[in-house]
Amino acid sequence: MKKPYIKKICDVPPFSVWFVDGQYIRTNIDEEFTNFGQHYRFGFIPEKEFWIDNEKVKNEAKFYIDHLLAEYKLMSKGKDYSTAIEFADKVERRERKKEVILKRGFEHVDKKLLADKVKQSLVRKYSSSNVKVWIVDGELVRSLFFIDFTEGGHDKVYGFVPKGEIWIDNDLSPKERKFVLLHEAHERNLMSKGMTYNDAHRSSSSIEFFCRHHPKALEKNLAKELKAEN
Repeated sequence: MKKPYIKKICDVPPFSVWFVDGQYIRTNIDEEFTNFGQHYRFGFIPEKEFWIDNEKVKNEAKFYIDHLLAEYKLMSKGKDYSTAIEFADKVERRERKKEVILKRGFEHVDKKLLADKVKQSLVRKYSSSNVKVWIVDGELVRSLFFIDFTEGGHDKVYGFVPKGEIWIDNDLSPKERKFVLLHEAHERNLMSKGMTYNDAHRSSSSIEFFCRHHPKALEKNLAKELKAEN
């Protein structure tokens, strides 16, 4: 198994901060690894390292480092992950408000208008009259709507996503977007039938994991899920 390191970002003593190959990690180590992580959340990360998924849009690492410092501090003292992430989210949200919301003039913009501002491009190949698939500005979604938005989401989970839409984070590499779309479409279909999010997410993670290891099955499964969308 290769090492996932891509590039050292900086040192924040006593930690070294690295850009890593998130797609490789999700395929070969842990599919739940998203934008970043530290040792007490993901045991495969060395104790004095912070890992950040190699960013396609390189402007969020500073927020993730603030988050990881807060999360690590609490978890290293025995706090559980849910407690640590709640506190770390507050720290990250404060910094995002200063750097993104206030500086870019979004503080007083109506939430309904903001949903249009985060959309970048319609993925016509996978959209239909029932469901639209959008590539969105992930940084803005995290800053304006939900700080823990990662990879993708849809209207059955997030109230800020308009009805009949699936959003895919623009920070994902193009090679990985279809795996995430499969996850979101499968999850949305199950939730539309009444399944709880937790159960739908587990099922979606399973089919995503299978297709990451059997990529020839991806298009067939994706077509099946998108055909079933309503």
